Amino acid sequence: MTEGRVEFEGGHLAYEIAGEGPTVTFLHPGLWDMRTWDREFARFADEGYRVLRYDQRGYGKSSRLDGSAYSGVRDLLAVLDATGTETTALVGCSMGGALAIDATLTAPDRVWALVPIAAGLSGVEPLEEEIEWWESVSGPIEAAVEAGDLERAQDLRLELLWAPLGTDDPAGARIREIAFDNIHELTMDESAAEELDPPAAVRLGEIDVPTLVVAAEHDPAMGRRESDLIARGVLDARLVTIEGADHVVNLRQPEAFDAAVLPFLAEAR
Repeated sequence: MTEGRVEFEGGHLAYEIAGEGPTVTFLHPGLWDMRTWDREFARFADEGYRVLRYDQRGYGKSSRLDGSAYSGVRDLLAVLDATGTETTALVGCSMGGALAIDATLTAPDRVWALVPIAAGLSGVEPLEEEIEWWESVSGPIEAAVEAGDLERAQDLRLELLWAPLGTDDPAGARIREIAFDNIHELTMDESAAEELDPPAAVRLGEIDVPTLVVAAEHDPAMGRRESDLIARGVLDARLVTIEGADHVVNLRQPEAFDAAVLPFLAEAR
């Protein structure tokens, strides 16, 4: 394994790379960092892939946000360029899935396969009932943040939103551990992030690479709807729902994740 960092647009991005073969780049979800891919990083390298992962700006070992304008897509392309990666499959969870979609729309010639997992979707409009639900669960979280009790806020986010299956088992404990290592994200100012314009929600039909959309059975309703929208919007996309999984699908159900993603990549490569 090789570790490195890319100096780019006033900050740095920490990355790791291993293996030989077609490249697969793993993009982590918000709250967490690239360690969510520990198992897959080793497993996919053993399966004949060159694997790449990095901490997105603001997370893990990468630079914290300082109010300067930045673009997650430009950051990703900078990591690809610095590591000599001409083309890659993009496998991204949540925030990482939204980034994977935006990057595919921005630089389609760099992507040979796309796997958005419990993915966000830039530009999607929430339904009224989704707004009402979000307000009902976010109230206690915001109250804890305002009171300065970030640990309580983080536990509530996991319990109510992203890890409703619990954090007492080994998978849940790892989900909680990495989230707490990035607890600064609760108060991180991401307002300087540059957004894709027009957003992905109105451009999914432009994507013309093999695409596997992975949904989580126990994701919030809006997340499941976004997965459906992506699968319907991307030409010939496949949709698979991982049963017994909440938001960080690969950590919660690693064997089912492998069974869905590895055959798809083998066919697409």
